[in-house]
Amino acid sequence: MSATAVSLRDAHAILHHQAAALLADPSRAHQLPPTLLWGPPGVGKSSVVRDVCTDLGIPLIDVRLSQREPVDLRGLPVPREDRVDWLLSGEWPRDPDSAGIILFDEITAVDRSLQVAAYELLLDRRLGDLYRVPDRWYLCAAGNREEDGAAALGMSSALANRFCHLEVAAELEPWLRWAQEQGLHPDVLGFLRYRPDCFLQLEGDLQRGWPSPRSWERVARQLTLAAETGLGDGPLQRIIEGLVGAGAAAELAAFRSWAGTLEDAEAMLRGRAPITIPERADQCYALCAALVYHLWRGPEGERTKRLDRFLEVTLALSSDFATMALIDAVGGAEGVTGERGQRIFAHPRFGEWAQTHGSALQRYLPSGQSQQAATA
Repeated sequence: MSATAVSLRDAHAILHHQAAALLADPSRAHQLPPTLLWGPPGVGKSSVVRDVCTDLGIPLIDVRLSQREPVDLRGLPVPREDRVDWLLSGEWPRDPDSAGIILFDEITAVDRSLQVAAYELLLDRRLGDLYRVPDRWYLCAAGNREEDGAAALGMSSALANRFCHLEVAAELEPWLRWAQEQGLHPDVLGFLRYRPDCFLQLEGDLQRGWPSPRSWERVARQLTLAAETGLGDGPLQRIIEGLVGAGAAAELAAFRSWAGTLEDAEAMLRGRAPITIPERADQCYALCAALVYHLWRGPEGERTKRLDRFLEVTLALSSDFATMALIDAVGGAEGVTGERGQRIFAHPRFGEWAQTHGSALQRYLPSGQSQQAATA
């Protein structure tokens, strides 16, 4: 039976709990098993470890095992008269009061000799009598599965038994929430809403660009960079093809071409363009993504007007699109109780909005949050 996949949010919560527990009580160092994150390349395994370190304010030591030799872990033997001393890498933490996370990345992409070199560190938190990992450092690893088409040589049962294994899934909705927080280009968000099957594709030539959460982030940043630097459509299209492949790049280009015929969403929110609702579904996805992108970005003095216009525009949308846009605007279902959610629900026009789209909103939200929105 295959392992139950976890979202990146759940993986973050688990790693955060383990590392925080070690920070609070270093005596747990030998009680907490290291965690191994499994999943396809580009899904965000390394990023989630980095985010945990950022949240806890601790450093990350990222050991890319595919770029190492066993001597990098064990140390370099140096003859000293009638004995041999070992010179250890300077990257290993020495301060007994220091804290952080050591990530052994790409652990499934290395041969057994290098995996064996990691045994002592992962199991005993030490390298013989020469080195001991400080107690407040948490150990974890990340690797790709053999079916992902990445470099994956498997691992011995002895090493596998040292870990708590988490199968990480690529989920579009949490990624879209993160992408909105990062201010990624709305065309990519709208396109993936419209074509969610393009989010992660492991078919085709995986030795070239192919769609993954990582490559879509890079596409979004390239779109923003192209707009800032005036890069032409031809070179930009070649870059996008190089990131996600020709098929996905062509679909995105077609989506952006239709989206480009829309009234400017920011001008619409500022009252400088008429409210125009497109008939095509792909254009509605593009409009909703652009509305959410621009809603909270204007000067604070304009946000009341933007919010009024946002509710006015979404009142004219179908309930499914209107509800999707509102939930995105508050940062997901969990954002209903946050500052943005409360600001929308307290708006004078929300009562009218709820009368029009309230039944659709209730389907998207847990019962308690749905009731809170309905009575706000």
